[in-house]
Amino acid sequence: QFFTSYGYYSFIMIAINLVGFLLIGPAIMEAGFLHRNEEGWIQTEHFCGRKLGTFYTWFISLSMFTGMVILISGAGATLHEYYGVHHYVGALALAAAAFAAYVIGFQRFVKLAAVIGPAIIAFTILVGLITVLRDFGSLDTVNDFPEVMAARQPTRFWGLTAILYISYNLTGGSMYYAAVGASASTRKEAVTGASLGAAAVMVAILLMNTAMLTDLGNTGVVDIPTLFLAKKISFALGAVFSVTLICGIFCTCSAMLWTVSERFVRQGSRASLVFAGSLALFSFLLGLLPFTDLVSIIYPYLGYLDLIFICCVLWTRFFRKDSLRV
Repeated sequence: QFFTSYGYYSFIMIAINLVGFLLIGPAIMEAGFLHRNEEGWIQTEHFCGRKLGTFYTWFISLSMFTGMVILISGAGATLHEYYGVHHYVGALALAAAAFAAYVIGFQRFVKLAAVIGPAIIAFTILVGLITVLRDFGSLDTVNDFPEVMAARQPTRFWGLTAILYISYNLTGGSMYYAAVGASASTRKEAVTGASLGAAAVMVAILLMNTAMLTDLGNTGVVDIPTLFLAKKISFALGAVFSVTLICGIFCTCSAMLWTVSERFVRQGSRASLVFAGSLALFSFLLGLLPFTDLVSIIYPYLGYLDLIFICCVLWTRFFRKDSLRV
């Protein structure tokens, strides 16, 4: 929806996102590392000041909650599309798994995500690469499906959509990124990890976007086009990829659950378990709504509101470098 629906312009959009992720992601993780020993340090106030930062602290919690709803709905759509499992069964399983990850603790979850994350990227690249090598000649049919493309576009302007993708992803995940940066061993590790992660994700998006463009007549009308492409290669590959997708959704959803819960209660207490469990349950109930509708409605509007935070990070990155000194 955020890239492929714009046809050939999607390649420019991916380039814009690569630059944005490389500028903003490392800055957030670096700040988290440098301020790791400051009790009560909040990344939103660091970048935006106390008043605006307080607003974003609460807004990010709302943003993460809506993200959980979308991902839980996506889990239901994935299992339904490939295995015929009812939407609510997949959504419930994902919500329960996210809560289980919260129970095991943040550090253990980071270690788990460190294994699952690269596997997801590698598998996505594999599916995208096979599809591109096999069907590259079909790229000249991209403009044959204008109605399909227009129906999936979050906004009518590809440049704006590219910026909104950066805005939503990096603002919403900023608390998690700062926490991961704080857990790094060195400043270089935090910055390098963020940079390599951003590059790897964009390579995966580039390949999968190209793969989707080779068969836009089909990928433009299914809920989970990446899964469609994997199944098109082979049923067995599709089955493995469906598990990979669920793991990716699980990782992101669990990080969001931790982010929102940490804003209100400290992990480890009985109150935190009740709060996180209630949050997971409520997300499941809202996640029963259609997946593609949730993406097209919620993500763009959150992206608009996140733009100011992104500007604040860039301002700090280039004009307040003294604030990042140890």
